[in-house]
Amino acid sequence: MSDQYTMEQEEIFSKVMRAGRRTYFFDVRSTKAGDFYLTVTESKKFTNDDGSYHYKKHKIYLYKEDFSEFKDTLDEMINYVIDEKGEEVISERHQKDYKPAQPIGEKETDEMPIAAEPASENDETDSSNFTDIEFDDI
Repeated sequence: MSDQYTMEQEEIFSKVMRAGRRTYFFDVRSTKAGDFYLTVTESKKFTNDDGSYHYKKHKIYLYKEDFSEFKDTLDEMINYVIDEKGEEVISERHQKDYKPAQPIGEKETDEMPIAAEPASENDETDSSNFTDIEFDDI
């Protein structure tokens, strides 16, 4: 593949959307036959303990024959979320007074939950709650 083809492929049309630690890249690219397709890349910044950082990227390729169904499905999913939860963002990160929903039957309280006592080595553990996994099987 020539450098000119690669250069043309990446310069057709692009948009960038920043969203916190994530950045979304929307790029129109060209197939070898000269038709267009879309790539959507999510890039997320991660900071290491030493202060250095790296990015993880995830990319999807969307071809013209799938545009209509993809758009309809995306619109349906977005409308479902908005209809069910509204447009207001509900999360610890976005609201300082955020409190998770209480499970049905539990009273809301300002008291801190009491942590279970750690099991001592002499305690017998009910092994019926555990699944024995052999890592050789994975």
